[in-house]
Amino acid sequence: YFTSQEDKQVFNIINNYIKLYNKIPSKEALLVDLSNMTMSQETHKTCYDIISSLEKTNSNDDQWLIDNTEKFCQEKAVYNAIMDSIHILDDKTGKKSKGSIPQILSDALSVSFDSHIGHDFLEDFDKRFEFYHTKEVKLHFDLDYFNKITRGGLSRKTLNIVLAGTGVGKSLFMCHCASANLFNGLNVLYITLEMSEEKIAERIDANMLDVKIDELIELSKDDYDKKVNRLKNKTKGKLIIKEYPTACAGSANFRHLINELKIKRNFIPDIIYIDYLNICISSRLKQSANINSYTYIKAIAEELRGLAVEFNVPIVSATQTTR
Repeated sequence: YFTSQEDKQVFNIINNYIKLYNKIPSKEALLVDLSNMTMSQETHKTCYDIISSLEKTNSNDDQWLIDNTEKFCQEKAVYNAIMDSIHILDDKTGKKSKGSIPQILSDALSVSFDSHIGHDFLEDFDKRFEFYHTKEVKLHFDLDYFNKITRGGLSRKTLNIVLAGTGVGKSLFMCHCASANLFNGLNVLYITLEMSEEKIAERIDANMLDVKIDELIELSKDDYDKKVNRLKNKTKGKLIIKEYPTACAGSANFRHLINELKIKRNFIPDIIYIDYLNICISSRLKQSANINSYTYIKAIAEELRGLAVEFNVPIVSATQTTR
């Protein structure tokens, strides 16, 4: 999209920042990232002028600042360790042993701002006790029996699979649950790879407006508007339905969609429905004759579970007993 090399460089800096921190960078952060790039002096000056001409933002760069400070300290620690090692090798007096070099380099490589490297069973018992007595926030079903078997609803960071035969009503169940979530004020993302966005919306419309699907067509525009507006006043949640072609999207596409929704619509989902597991693709494995269906579907499930952990949401999908 850019004919100018300098514009390309500036765009890449901004794009990399947004991918990493999912927010708009400040001019100061961009200028520091620019200074860490290797380029000619003339290109650097032009890029500097482009960034300086941008509008000032009130972005909070705390995490970026921590990451860059840690990186700076790590690089300096390694540099100092290498210089110390060279001095030891050049030292003819033998005051310092060459055997100390591995330890010096090891200490330099261990520089990190993250002090947590595991749970100390005997020292961290207070945290453990607090964890035992912290009530987990769950997303409730509107169906009592499902709340009973899940002990109060769906936990965050989990992948939950509906198992049923062909034509039993897996999509119908997920549409019902999505409607209930929306009615309870939650933000719902419904990803469909089987039916169109309009077909899913039609089912949810019938559920939320308490109208039979066949009767939706017979509603006048005024009646439909009144029902939808009444619904808007009852819930603070949002429902986004996104359609992908069958077997053409996977966790990488869904991750991109979630990030785009956050940036462009300020929409952060509380729960995600994916209709359905078997017709997603794996972002790691290519479907071929060398991979059996169990291994392939297992890879998709693992990636979706990773997505649930990454975005701290429960993901609900479905699979067929015949598969």
